[in-house]
Amino acid sequence: MTLLTLFAGLVLLLAGGEALVRGSVAVATRLGVSKLLIGLTLVGFGTSMPELVASLQGALAGAPGLAVGNVVGSNIANILLILGTAAVILPIATTRAAFQRDGAVLVAVTLILVAIALTGSLGRVAGLGLLVLLAGYTIGTYLAERRRMSAAGHLHTAEADASSSDMAIPAALALTAGGIAGVVFGATLLVGAAVELARLAGISEAVIGLTLVAVGTSLPELVTSVMAALRRQADVAFGNVVGSNVFNILGIGGITAVVSPLSIPDEIIRLDIWAMLGATLLLVLFAVTGWRVSRREGAIFLALYAAYLAVQLYPPLRGALGLV
Repeated sequence: MTLLTLFAGLVLLLAGGEALVRGSVAVATRLGVSKLLIGLTLVGFGTSMPELVASLQGALAGAPGLAVGNVVGSNIANILLILGTAAVILPIATTRAAFQRDGAVLVAVTLILVAIALTGSLGRVAGLGLLVLLAGYTIGTYLAERRRMSAAGHLHTAEADASSSDMAIPAALALTAGGIAGVVFGATLLVGAAVELARLAGISEAVIGLTLVAVGTSLPELVTSVMAALRRQADVAFGNVVGSNVFNILGIGGITAVVSPLSIPDEIIRLDIWAMLGATLLLVLFAVTGWRVSRREGAIFLALYAAYLAVQLYPPLRGALGLV
């Protein structure tokens, strides 16, 4: 029953997130909002809604390990699992100008999260700081792209096109409301089942957040990235991962901390923040060497993710590495 509840929560969470994005994009399109702004905000942030609500529910349920683990684990999975899978299907070309800006931002915010984690807590002041950085990044990106549209700007516009529809505003509002309800109820089921599963399996909530919940809430990005690679649009996958990871740290980490300040478990400090930083730096290294992520580099990502999961899910291995 716990596994069934967890699966039902994931389905509701993902379906609700998709409905929320499509409904809100339809409303914004009808109101004449620019497609660039829609892509930057509603689509970019909306696809991370499952992670946001799951982290909030975890924090409010008194499971900070699950809340923080979901953010950190999602960023690790986005790079090693999602980008690795997409690159194995089709090598990913990266745009130098866009990556110099967005890649630098990703490294900077990752370092900020590592520094905050080393203090042992993510409080309201730090959360507000993250949200201010998110607002500045979004506004700055929008103004820069409006002056001179880059490849990244065209990508955000294309994302808005892909999510738009011609439905009337009342129907779009109903779809948005249904999406919100699905996300909230789904996250409630998911977090409750995840906490119970951790208890039954004798592992920490942080491990469940870093693995099962993180991968589950990242499924929209995985599906989007795989489909983009199959359509020979692998650059879309790259943009999705970079944008999602920036929002996970600044948006999800910031909002969750403001609503409910978090203590960061020692096990995340010992291993997982460093795994997240290492994956981010490896992404930068692969991206700037030839401005592409090759199939071989994608396979390296996947192998590293398999090793990471093995460490997480096999306690004797964690003990042998001195992580318990």
